[in-house]
Amino acid sequence: MLYRAFLSLVDRLPLPSLRTQKMLAIIVILTQGGIAVTGAIVRVTASGLGCPTWPQCFPGSFTPVGVAEVPFLHQAVEFGNRLLTFVVVLAAAAVVLAVTRARRRRGVLWFAWFMPLGTVLQAIIGGFTVLTGLLWWTVAIHLVVSMGMVWLATLLYFKVGEPDEATVVVGTVPEPLRLLTGLSAILLAGVLVAGTTLTGAGPHAGDKSIEEPVPRLEVEIVTLVHLHSQLLVGYLALLVGLAFALYAVRAPEPITKRLKILIGVVLAQSLVGVVQYWTDVPAALVAIHVAGAGICTAATAAVWAACRTRTYGQDAEAAQRPSASVGPAAVGPATTEER
Repeated sequence: MLYRAFLSLVDRLPLPSLRTQKMLAIIVILTQGGIAVTGAIVRVTASGLGCPTWPQCFPGSFTPVGVAEVPFLHQAVEFGNRLLTFVVVLAAAAVVLAVTRARRRRGVLWFAWFMPLGTVLQAIIGGFTVLTGLLWWTVAIHLVVSMGMVWLATLLYFKVGEPDEATVVVGTVPEPLRLLTGLSAILLAGVLVAGTTLTGAGPHAGDKSIEEPVPRLEVEIVTLVHLHSQLLVGYLALLVGLAFALYAVRAPEPITKRLKILIGVVLAQSLVGVVQYWTDVPAALVAIHVAGAGICTAATAAVWAACRTRTYGQDAEAAQRPSASVGPAAVGPATTEER
């Protein structure tokens, strides 16, 4: 009953074109990744407790107030990050309304609804982070969930671009290579988690209070640097091996092109990390590194999305043809997907 009422209201909106839907999906990716970057700016400017309560900024006020204990700059930075949450919510709501109005298939609707629901979850995690005094592991969870939202938003973009009328999903590469692509995503997750622990032991705690310093992760930072870097080397080596395998089976151009872009951004991200280490983690590079993490996540998701495509039954054989050189059994069979 409630959903029917929702549909009746949505149907009063203009019918969005496919281009509009894709543009909204891109905006969702940018806002989900962007708020992670502004969160990093909050951390490196020591503004994490610029608003010491949640959801209010100060007891009795949702906006910054003039208090001597908290510099106004810190209040403005933290409050600005909180305001950006509304932009993220608006983008997420807009894409939900667009795909619902266009009566897109169930898979698109599910991914669209993940956006506002995930944003609400992030707001709750952010509030918990503030109320616990910026404990390092709460900040780590906050970042990892942000990267997960970037991953889902990227998959949403590619799902929006697929035809709803298609009746089958076919593999564009042999199934073992698709699984290898999935393994690269798992390794990326390990790199991200190791990076958050490294940040948790690093110099940027998010607040510089002398009376109540933010507790840090009590692990030797060099050990965490080696863990983070070794996982990154494994991730990059897997991507290089995957590239050779895809060229060996003559994979379609979209997936090889996306993989080359991914390897490029991973190399750039590695360079930023090396410079961070040898320059004692300057604040500006922290924000750049977080932005790079979001780009790597989106690029990995793009490669994963290219491993399968929705197509029409009569086009399934053509979609599999690029991998024909490795034998017909190498590519997974077409599977019917519910509209």
